[in-house]
Amino acid sequence: MRNLIKDLSLSAVVAGFVAVLVGFTSSVAIVFAAARALGAGPAETASWMWALGLGMGLTTLGLSLWYRQPVLTAWSTPGAALIAATQGQTLPEATGAFIVCALLIALAGYSGLFERVIGRIPMAIASALLAGVLARFALNAVQAAQGAPVLVIAMTLVYLAGRRWWPRYAVPGVLAGGIVIAALQNRIHLQDVSLAWTSPVFVMPAFSVSALMGVGLPLFVVTMASQNLPGVAAQRASGYDTPVSPVVGATGLASLLLAPFGGYALNLAAITAAICMGREAHEDPARRYTATAMAGVFYMALGLAGGAVAGLLAAFPAELVAGVAGLALLGTIAGGLATALKDEAHRDAALLTFIVTLSGLTLAGIGSAFWGVGAGAVALAFQRRR
Repeated sequence: MRNLIKDLSLSAVVAGFVAVLVGFTSSVAIVFAAARALGAGPAETASWMWALGLGMGLTTLGLSLWYRQPVLTAWSTPGAALIAATQGQTLPEATGAFIVCALLIALAGYSGLFERVIGRIPMAIASALLAGVLARFALNAVQAAQGAPVLVIAMTLVYLAGRRWWPRYAVPGVLAGGIVIAALQNRIHLQDVSLAWTSPVFVMPAFSVSALMGVGLPLFVVTMASQNLPGVAAQRASGYDTPVSPVVGATGLASLLLAPFGGYALNLAAITAAICMGREAHEDPARRYTATAMAGVFYMALGLAGGAVAGLLAAFPAELVAGVAGLALLGTIAGGLATALKDEAHRDAALLTFIVTLSGLTLAGIGSAFWGVGAGAVALAFQRRR
């Protein structure tokens, strides 16, 4: 902890906050929908936020400090979408399916099977995958200018000025400038902020074949393919060699412990992790772990005081969040594309990976990250055979 305080910087604190802000506001509605689809009431839904916030916070903070590398975990957004579309499953049956999914994630991690699969993906494909995942957020920032042109354009000008004169604090400047402008436009609404601690609610799991086949196994597949795969790609593309097996295994173990309280699935983050892995988080790559560590602290606050923190984060306008996310990720997108297209032998495969991933294609409930890697692998196989 002493090293964390010594290595910490304002830019790292802001990067951690922005990562939590983007991660929460971009997908919390899907998590709420998933809880409601299973018949969860207000107390159970609040317990989901408690479990997910503490799970993300403890795993992020612990793994970042243990490896002294930026490791950020997140809830499974495609998994929440999958659960939200589920019909006919009760909350206890779904809880049993969450436990099975967590066991499978832990097994895939600690056995080394997932790491062996990941190790076969070339760096060009991994970088293109990361760029494709992140580019959607840059496009969202551009589209946000339609709804709030003054806000988004002003934030972009602050970002350009920051990159020119204070590059280390460009993203903090964007966030501060966006908050000031949104406040002047009366677009920050604090009336929904209520000070209250969140209480966990234990749900006794029930195991059924229908829940296992309809929730457990699909949740495991989409979490590994659409979340952990780009999460590892983000680390590799940013130059970090964090051990994959124990980290993925730890997310499975945390999910196992928190499943009865609503922690349906935890995994490696990609988009929000990229915010903490760029130069904007810290000039020194060896100290960027402080950004994810601070994100872990913010996530724990989200879990313990779910109502207050959720209301605070929800008070920011959607255009501000989209603008901050898109601008904060520009450097990582550029780096990913540069690495992906650098090697001419892998250029076609990398470009195909980027385009398919960027498309947002979903087939059989599996997101575009998986299909992007698959398309790149097929293209690479044809090139090698030729």
